[in-house]
Amino acid sequence: MPDESQGPYSQRPAVLLINLGTPEAPTAAAVRPFLRQFLSDRRVIEMSPALWRPILEGIILRVRPRASAKKYASIWSSKGASGSPLMHWTEAQRDRLEEALGGVAEVRIAMRYGDPAIGDVLTDLHSDGIRRVLVVPVYPQYAASSAGTVVDEVARWTLKARDQLEIRTIRSFPDSPTYIEALARSIEAHWEEAGRPDFAAGDKVVASFHSIPQAMSDAGDPYRSETEVTAQLLRERLGLSEDELIVRYQSVFGPAKWIGPATIDTMGQLGRSGTGRVDVICPGFMADCLETLEEINILNRTTFLEAGGREFHYVQWANASDGCVETLHEQAVRGLEGWVA
Repeated sequence: MPDESQGPYSQRPAVLLINLGTPEAPTAAAVRPFLRQFLSDRRVIEMSPALWRPILEGIILRVRPRASAKKYASIWSSKGASGSPLMHWTEAQRDRLEEALGGVAEVRIAMRYGDPAIGDVLTDLHSDGIRRVLVVPVYPQYAASSAGTVVDEVARWTLKARDQLEIRTIRSFPDSPTYIEALARSIEAHWEEAGRPDFAAGDKVVASFHSIPQAMSDAGDPYRSETEVTAQLLRERLGLSEDELIVRYQSVFGPAKWIGPATIDTMGQLGRSGTGRVDVICPGFMADCLETLEEINILNRTTFLEAGGREFHYVQWANASDGCVETLHEQAVRGLEGWVA
């Protein structure tokens, strides 16, 4: 409830961190509704619903939940949603960011798919007397299917509200100096422990980003250009060439062409070609999740090593690390300007 000493509304704004989401448990029964919501989003699957829905309901949701549940189980830490790495780290980011802001704003979290749902959290904020909300999709690079669909969902809530909130959004931050420094420091810290790759011998740093369908990119989605901006700034910060730090794309789904080259294909090629070591960082993921822990650190690791590679290093940079929280703090301060002293 609002603080009556401040009048009917709270004078503090809120920062709402929004990530993709997670099933409530690593089971087919929990994964199925999560996948249904995710794969029913027109920003994610642009095919006509009349054509897509029979495929989704008749094939994908009968087969994929069981396979996905096994993957989630490989990274789950305990029973319930608290066992989800993505949920765990997003909650930790909320706590650390609120502390870093020094009480000038309340920080809450929501998920685009699953719970806590964006609409429910906005309703709770409104009920608590908050009228100013900064929405921060935790995607450094903009894509219509990630940050774009978050803004869509916020807009859907707003369309139904009689007493609307004052909303600000962070679009993306692919060239943020704080963000680039966080990535670079994580890589350098890893090198201090594991040694620097032997680039003269062909070792590689791989920046692996989530892919998007080629058709979306061709239609004008700026995502690929923003990933390239991030990669180039990271190269410059580390003093690496384009051959030493390469960009690849992961998490391809379905038969359509996606932007590439694909991370998993590159791992096999590098292993077979005699590359001894790869250091993989995922700059587009601000919380470890299925795509980083299972796809990269298990599947891609296995692919590289079985193809003949000797060392596979997954470089963690995000979660509740100082650099990640500093990045979120920078975006929050930017978005809150004028709302707080």
